[in-house]
Amino acid sequence: MFRKHPSGLPFLFFTEMWERFGYYLMIGIFTLYLKETVDKGGFGLTENEASNLYGTFIALVFLTPFLGGLLADRVLGYRRSITIGGLLMGAGYCLMAVHHLYALYAAIALVVFGNGFFKPNISTLLGNLYNEPRFSGEKDSGYNIFYMGINIGAFICNFVGAAMYLTYGWGAAFIAAGIGMFVGIGIFWFGDRHYAHADVLKPLKAGDMPLRDIFLTIFLPALAMAILGYFFPQTPILKDKSTDAFLFACVPIIVYYVLLMRRAAPEEKRPIAAILAVCVVSVAFWAVFKQNGAMMNTWAQKYTDREVPAAVQPTLSALRLADVVKGDSTVGKMLDAQFRPTGQTGPTVDPYLLNIPMEERPGPGEKIHVFATNLSQSVNPFWVIVLTPLVLAFFGWLRSRGKEPSTPDKIFWGLVISAVSMFFMIGAVMACHNGAIKASPWWFVSTYFVLTIGELFLSPMGLSLVSKLSPVRLTAVMMGGWFLATSIGNKMAGVLSSMWDSYDDKTLPFVINIGLLLGAAAIIFAMLKWLRGIFRESA
Repeated sequence: MFRKHPSGLPFLFFTEMWERFGYYLMIGIFTLYLKETVDKGGFGLTENEASNLYGTFIALVFLTPFLGGLLADRVLGYRRSITIGGLLMGAGYCLMAVHHLYALYAAIALVVFGNGFFKPNISTLLGNLYNEPRFSGEKDSGYNIFYMGINIGAFICNFVGAAMYLTYGWGAAFIAAGIGMFVGIGIFWFGDRHYAHADVLKPLKAGDMPLRDIFLTIFLPALAMAILGYFFPQTPILKDKSTDAFLFACVPIIVYYVLLMRRAAPEEKRPIAAILAVCVVSVAFWAVFKQNGAMMNTWAQKYTDREVPAAVQPTLSALRLADVVKGDSTVGKMLDAQFRPTGQTGPTVDPYLLNIPMEERPGPGEKIHVFATNLSQSVNPFWVIVLTPLVLAFFGWLRSRGKEPSTPDKIFWGLVISAVSMFFMIGAVMACHNGAIKASPWWFVSTYFVLTIGELFLSPMGLSLVSKLSPVRLTAVMMGGWFLATSIGNKMAGVLSSMWDSYDDKTLPFVINIGLLLGAAAIIFAMLKWLRGIFRESA
């Protein structure tokens, strides 16, 4: 797999694999942890509260790469930035093991800033390895391989996470995430000699803003705008203070990228404009895709049949990958949690029992075994691992016949295919009568089969596009722009997920997703001729 690629790729592959092991282990249980009752080690948040915090968290995680990319380009270099970021994230995951609200916020801050140093710079360092002419034709393939490493970590982490939190509690799972991050940094430094030559600081050119000016004209205004957004009068659209603060804070950063394009040298303007255009379109994809840790996690928890077949119950119980749902003698006298009037207190039905008919629920002293909810988060990375070689082979076959689509064409088809995946979720809602009964898990699996194909057409291609078109002196900064778009999409994912309980018709959120994806596809389709021309110029 690595034979035609730079010698540094395997080390970056495994570094990213372990980093993603930690991140996705944490994300896979994050909203479950927030919604868990206080007596069971959680914070007892509602669906709306948990989804909003999740959205803000993953939005900030992808907002800080703008800062990390700047500092790496100008001051720290990529290897040092990656190391700082990894250590901060590892410490943040471990701090989440402390069950206290202030500790949670401090841990989130460590992960947010750590990812800012790590994420854009490992992608940029990988791209720099392909600047040698003998490797330049393999860049798309290299990013796809790198992306598969991400998903191997994302696949295995949920099994470890389930075993840890079901056996030892939430804190043990978060510590396991931290250990994974530290292992990744160890591997990174073990392979240092293979990419030291690709770690080159970018000197300032005429028209570039010094770091001091960037802090004064971008970050201070962003902070001021965030404060303004937080206290901005509420409207029917702007309802959540954290969302308002985030969106207001993004404005100065967006303005920076627009000015960067306008002030660039003539030969740099079109490539930068192409990157920014694709970044804008990608927001819709991330707004849909990143619902996996919130709304889709809720679908798996409450609406999907997760009962473990009797034949494998002993094995899964031994591995601690299955949870136990117990019956309750008062269950017939309670209202289900979904339909509880606002403000009503008292015991609630276990979320899994929500839409099981009363006569089929376990009675007093009885129990059923169900797959741990967070294992659903491994469905997408499983498909990435299985499908990546097939997608690579498909593009290789097209390339050998001179018919491989351009990177912008791949992104367009990625959006269309992703939209198709949402029809499976509409089918799931219809099959379970709008959530009145459990849906087959095959709806969930099929949705992610199609969505993963769309993801493989789009996400690694976006990284490759930024690496190909960015002026060398601005590669990490432009990679930060890609992650800024991801950040805005992530926040939208949290906002859309937080509205789940307000929908009487559960097909509506998936119809909205289809509209977002097809709208984005239409925009990029209108730009394809222009984007292809820029790619030919940069080849």
